[in-house]
Amino acid sequence: MNIAPTAAQAQAQSQTSTTPLPEKAASLISSDFETFLRMMTTQARYQDPLEPMDSSEYAAQLAQFSMVEQQVQTNDLLQTLSAALQAANATQTNVGALSGWIGMEALSYAPAHFDGTPVTIAPNPLTAADAAYLVVYDDAGNEVQRQSIPVSPDAVQWQGIAGLNGSTFPDGNYTFEVESYQAGELLLAERAQTYGRVTEARIEQGRTILILEGGIAVLADDVTGLRDPV
Repeated sequence: MNIAPTAAQAQAQSQTSTTPLPEKAASLISSDFETFLRMMTTQARYQDPLEPMDSSEYAAQLAQFSMVEQQVQTNDLLQTLSAALQAANATQTNVGALSGWIGMEALSYAPAHFDGTPVTIAPNPLTAADAAYLVVYDDAGNEVQRQSIPVSPDAVQWQGIAGLNGSTFPDGNYTFEVESYQAGELLLAERAQTYGRVTEARIEQGRTILILEGGIAVLADDVTGLRDPV
């Protein structure tokens, strides 16, 4: 004689047929294993005493679930190792890419370092202007020179020569601004781009940072041009 399944048995059987075994998350595996043990306890409690379940069937169910649990844990470990290898390969690739910046001259709106060598400037005066001036500021933000330049996007060289006596400006970082005029009226004043040699490149918080001569830092995303040293 078989005893009709109780509500607990029905719930356990329903969980067995509808709840898939998770592929990840050890905590979920542990939860399912505890559920499996409760199911076995329920089966033992409500089994027909005249036709008890064979103990070997319990052992087989436990062994089967244990094998699945170990396989899932092995898969998780392999996925972790794979992710670690991919991260290591990505790091090596990024480091290799950084080396390509070193020694190049990057064009940006960052200040430029002057050490007696002329600084290449890429001005962009308004085409409607009839006059343009290059204004030079020192590291403290003081205007130190103002000179006329062509109304053209062609690069110009700042020699770093002060006044009529021909003396040279001291070494340091300088910022350049281009002022566009029409009929003596200022139309626009904007920062000029300059070339600076890259002495260091590093990755911080997923962003590539370039260090130019003079310790000037600029994001690689802000670089608008690149050339070999001249």
